[in-house]
Amino acid sequence: MKRRQKSVLLQKKRMDISNLQKEAALKKPVWEKWFRKNKQRLMKMDREIALLHDEAVAATDCLACGNCCRSLGPMILTADIDLMSKELRMKPAVIIDRYLQYDEEGDMVFRSMPCPFLGEDNYCSIYESRPRACRAYPHTNRKKFYQIYALSVKNAETCPIVFRVLNKLTAGE
Repeated sequence: MKRRQKSVLLQKKRMDISNLQKEAALKKPVWEKWFRKNKQRLMKMDREIALLHDEAVAATDCLACGNCCRSLGPMILTADIDLMSKELRMKPAVIIDRYLQYDEEGDMVFRSMPCPFLGEDNYCSIYESRPRACRAYPHTNRKKFYQIYALSVKNAETCPIVFRVLNKLTAGE
């Protein structure tokens, strides 16, 4: 095994997701201070953020975590319902009745968490047809990252990828 591959595997094992919420809470003031100080700079850092994202994804085993699927309820769009209905071979109305509800903001979300399609092994049974919000998560590779920086600070409590991106981004502060 190459040295870099070993290093990545070691990094994957090092992050203790059971303490992620506490660690993120401790880092939150640092991350917020960094943002206040560097917002203008961050607006021009999409390429650097994308590289940090790729590095964090390579160092994270999502199947060993699954926090997002257990605790974050994605907004479900009509197009998502159509994809799920085709994948599950059910009518859209059945998908809505069985799995979805409107939240207090009027958005369609899953009735219960963890996600009804999350297996005990953290695999998604509808992965190829998962909702758009799930495909885009954790949003650390999107353009204009500065627009969702505050959301990312919150998501760092749930996602090791976001935690790693913010940690590397703000290193030295």
